[in-house]
This record gives sequence, C-alpha cells and structure tokens, in this order.
Amino acid sequence: MNFDRIVCFDLEMCCWNDGRTSRTGEIIEIGVAELDLNTGRIVRRAQHYVKPEHDEISPFCTELTGIKPDLIDKNGKPLATILRSIEQKFGGRHKIYAAWGHDDRILKKECDAKELKLLFREYLNLATLFKLQRHVTNKRLGQRAAMEIAGVTWEGRQHSGYVDAYNLARLAATMFCEQEVLANDK
Repeated sequence: MNFDRIVCFDLEMCCWNDGRTSRTGEIIEIGVAELDLNTGRIVRRAQHYVKPEHDEISPFCTELTGIKPDLIDKNGKPLATILRSIEQKFGGRHKIYAAWGHDDRILKKECDAKELKLLFREYLNLATLFKLQRHVTNKRLGQRAAMEIAGVTWEGRQHSGYVDAYNLARLAATMFCEQEVLANDK
C-alpha cells in the first residue's frame, strides 16, 4: 500500500427533476486528482466521461453538471474502459482512494451491476474525517463549506467531477500535509 499519496475522485451521475423516484443514475463523469502527501502538491489529474448504458442525460443534469448528451456521445467510454485507464494512470489496489461522502458505495453498486472489479481496496470518506476534527462544530456540511472552514477558496464550477476532485485534493492537503509543506507550495 502506498501511504505517500491519496487519489481523490468525484462522480457525477445522471439526474432528473421531473418527479422520478429519487435515486442515483448511472455515472457519467469521474474526476481524479492525486495528492502527494510529502509535498502537499497535486501531481496528476484526469477527467473521464462515462457513457451510460441505461440512463440518459436530462436537461436538468446538463444544467447542474454542464455535461451535454453530445459531449458524452463524442467523448464517453464504457465504465470498464475508464476504470482500466484510472488504474493504469493512478494505480489501483495499492493506492488509497478518497472522496467526499459515499462515492465508494455508488461506484461499487454500479461495478457490481455491470460485473466489474472495484478499482480500490482502501477508501477514505473525507467528509467523515473532516467532521471529526475538533474545530468543526457544524457536522452537516458539504465540501464547499468545509473548504471555507479550512480557509481554502473554491476554484472552478461546482458539480464538475474534474473540478470537484481537484478541490477535494486541495482540502485533503490541509487535513494530511504539514503546514510548512503547504506554505512552500504557494
């Protein structure tokens, strides 16, 4: 297990606001950002569009994520292909993966449904770890609010897997890296 790096990821899924039963749709984007814990630097990033097999991208989903159906038609690949690519570029089962909340469960559920191997063995729920810190009094907060508490300015469009993973890695740096390392990175 490589304890010097954390691979932060974020998922965007198909979503609707037309009265359908609330559920998570298929994954349509996976953003990835790898944090070097020794330097506090983000050393690698990637954005992958996933072509859903059963769901469609609604106008609401496009409004929320910025992901248009034609973008997925042109650049989307099957989830199996994307997971292989992430494993090759970032390392799979020998790396620690992290997300804000339960993206691990969402990914596992979709992998199970499509008979795919889950990318990682070790997972950190950074939302839980952040909320366990003594200075955090509001235990019901999202990633953006946590970044404000940590003194980290949000960069980019929220609900983009690529941007959200990058910002999560920046937040993780405040949680796991020495302050001197972070000051030297600026």
